This record gives sequence, C-alpha cells and structure tokens, in this order.
Amino acid sequence: MTYLRSELGNRAGDPRLPVFLRNGPEMVRFFADHTAVRWIDGNRIPDFHETPGHAAGGRSVSVAPYDGRELGPWIARLRPPLEEISLWGMGIASGADLDHFFKATRAPRSALHVARRLGRHLGDLVRHGRGLHLVNGNALVARLMRSALDRGVRLVGSAPARALLRDGTRVTGARLDTAEGPLTVRAARGVVLATGGFPHDPARLDALAPAAGGGAGHHSAAPRGNTGDGLRLAEVAGGGVEDRLASALALAPVSVVPRADGSTGHFPHLVERAKPGIIAVGPDGRRFCNEADSYHDVLTALIAATPPGQAPFCWLIADHAALRRWGLGAVRPFPFPTGAARRSGYLRQGATLADLARACDLPPEALADTVARFNAHAARGEDPDFHRGASRYNRLQGDADHRPNPSLGPLTRGPFSAVRIVPGSLGSFAGLRTDAAARVLDAAGRPVPGLFAVGNDMASVMGGHYPSGGITLGPGMTFGYIAGRVLAGLPVTGLTEQEDAG
Repeated sequence: MTYLRSELGNRAGDPRLPVFLRNGPEMVRFFADHTAVRWIDGNRIPDFHETPGHAAGGRSVSVAPYDGRELGPWIARLRPPLEEISLWGMGIASGADLDHFFKATRAPRSALHVARRLGRHLGDLVRHGRGLHLVNGNALVARLMRSALDRGVRLVGSAPARALLRDGTRVTGARLDTAEGPLTVRAARGVVLATGGFPHDPARLDALAPAAGGGAGHHSAAPRGNTGDGLRLAEVAGGGVEDRLASALALAPVSVVPRADGSTGHFPHLVERAKPGIIAVGPDGRRFCNEADSYHDVLTALIAATPPGQAPFCWLIADHAALRRWGLGAVRPFPFPTGAARRSGYLRQGATLADLARACDLPPEALADTVARFNAHAARGEDPDFHRGASRYNRLQGDADHRPNPSLGPLTRGPFSAVRIVPGSLGSFAGLRTDAAARVLDAAGRPVPGLFAVGNDMASVMGGHYPSGGITLGPGMTFGYIAGRVLAGLPVTGLTEQEDAG
C-alpha cells in the first residue's frame, strides 16, 4: 500500500484497493486448492518505479505450463498465441524459457532446450494442427477452461451478448446470439460483465484516447473482438463509465506487421527495447525516453514528446549485432532470415546511419549526433540523458551477461536497422464504475441491481496508472473471485455488510 500511495496519488484512496490487496492471496490459494490452475514463481520482476515502498520482486505469481491435450476436443476452441510474438504458433514463456531462446546459438544447454521445445512443437503441429505445450496466458485460460468443464459449466462460444434483460431496474439475464439462433439466459442472482474492455472500439478510442491515436491511429495488441460490448450493455442498464483516469489505456509501443494474406498484425514491443545496441528516436532523430522503462512509460513519453496535432510515432533502431542477437519487433534473431521483413517495408535498413536516416526520413545529422552521444556514454555504462540502466527493472530487462551495464551498449556496426513504432496498448483502463464488491454503479454511485463487472470492463483499480506487472490480470482474477463469492452468498474479506450482501 505504501508503494501504491506513492504511485497513485489521490487514487490510492479508492476503497477497492485494500479489498484487492487482502483478497488477492485468498484468490491465489482458492485456485491452487480447488481448480486446475497451478502457480509458479513470478517473483523476479521488480516494480516498474523505484518510489517509496517499491519491491525488487515478490509481488507476482505466474501460471505453470499446461498440456493442451488435457482439454480434449475443447483445445480447438482455445485461441492460439498471438502470431507476431510466437514461433510458428509456439508460445515462449517469459523468464528462463525466453532466455534459452535468446542464447540458443551461444550456449549448448540452451540449444538443447530449444531443440527439444521445437521438436515437440513440430510434432504437435503434425499430429494436432497446433502446439499443445501451453504457456503464459494461453496456459492460464486453458487451465480455467478445464476447471469450468470439470464443474459442468456450459461454455457457449461465438455468442455475443446483444442485450441485458431487466425486471424494473434489476438485471436478470442476457440475450445472446449463437450459431443456433438467439439464446436467452436467465440469471437469478446477477450478470457479470467481462468482455475485455474497448481497445478496438473506434468511437470510444476517439472519445477517451485521442492522444494515443484515437479510433483510426491506435493499434492494440488485445484480441480484435474486444470492442466495448460490456460497457455499452451496462450503460443501457444505467451503469456509468469512469473516464477520469491517468490513462484510458494500458499503453504499449506497437509496430504494424504486414502479413502474407494482406492483413496486418500488431506486435507489442515488450522485451527488446532494453537490450544493448538498441535505441528509440523520434521523427527529429533525437531520443525522447528511457527505452528500458516499462512499455506503458515508453509510449506515454512518446505521446508527451509529440507536438500537438501530429500523430505519435518513432523508430526503434538496432545495429547489426543487436538485430541478430535480439531481433527487432517481429523480425526474429539469428538464424531467422530478414528478407521478407525488408521487402514488405516493415524493416528499414542502411549500410550506414546516414543511409538508415534516408530510409526512415530522419535528419541524418541529428541521428548521427544522437548515436554518437549515446555510444560515448553507453560504453561506460551510463545514460545521463534518461538514466537508462539505473533501475533494477531496466537492468533485468537487459542482458545479464553484458558489461558494464546490462541495458546499455553502443550501436557500432552496420547495417543499421529500424522498425516504425506507433501508439498501441495491451488493453483498456477506463471502464465501468464499480464498488469493492465488483457491483456496477450508476451516475449517482448506487449499485445497479444484479450487475457486476470485472477485468477490463471494470475501471482500473489503479486509476489508470501502471505501477507494476500484473496490474490488469491480478485485479481481474481477484475481483472475479470476489464477485463469485458475493453471488454465492459467501463472505468477502474487507467488504462492508452492505457490499457483502450483493
């Protein structure tokens, strides 16, 4: 709570926060004891900012990998990993698994690990049409699905909710569209909205996030079906949207990736920005941020550095060694080829920095000056301009084997490469006003009877701030757990008697 007070300011007075902090551990224990969810250590990630109360780790849990065969025929209904950040559809877990892939051409132990992973994945593709070693969010959703199936929950896919049913002011169910026709669902105790927020709702993006590109210029990496349905349904029923937040979106730098079929993908740049030999520059050829800070902070800095009336964008630049060691966006590291990315225009290259500047329409002199200044300091492990590599988070995101600073290395050897970065997100923060029992509130702050919201349909419990990893999934699962207990008539730690009654 000390850390949240230093990060959130007056938003730390949100009455949902202490309930979240008290029930988070209970939620983790509940899933470990009663479901197919299995947790593993996620504690190496430090808080994003070194403000009072920050932790060097210990905040997080991650989900254990899962064998997709345990889902039986339901595996066909599980969304595969995001194409742009997977390898032939194979998810790569954060932490040690990802480290092995980066070291596969440099360390025999890592090469063996990668060979085993690829061997299993290719075998799964041949036999089952998709990878079955599930990691990260894919594993979490699979484990939750398995838990629901084990309890006889009816899962209805591709069934958008078109309207909420009401008896007076009370929400009593929903009307869905299914492949078999309309379906009416009656809910004796309440309806829970969890439709993923509005990262692909152009109208709401125009209204709440114009600086982040609005409806036409925002490129979220969230699922394309997250189009704000839950918010619209709740508004009709009397619910209100909280839009007075530090940020309406969980921002992330994204590049637009051309696909062979003519469509495009959105690659979230979460990892390589902090690696040695990589920097970001604006259209003026100058750095504007600490590239190793959190994805939310980097895009926030880009928006702040963009003159009014101009569309935010920048270039992520790597020298040849960094490109082949770490990759750049959707361009994977050695031994993967780069020709297709160059031919599509996704990857820009130049034999010299001047050549790269011309390829990216950057001022050559400014880019040369920027790189020269960065290189001189990076060789000593310093960044007096933006203090990159000074925080634990920066150093963890870098290369632990690189000296003198894991996050800083000069750009020295051509050809030099660049990828264009535009505004994107991992999801939305603005959402429905709720109380600590996850009940949707109307404009007067009164609960809408029978209506609950969790996940990204609920307004950010962090007030639109992004203090640490897991601040969307953690509250999403915790308030889902809280809503479940309220609906079941069970007590919830920290709720008032009135909130507990639902």
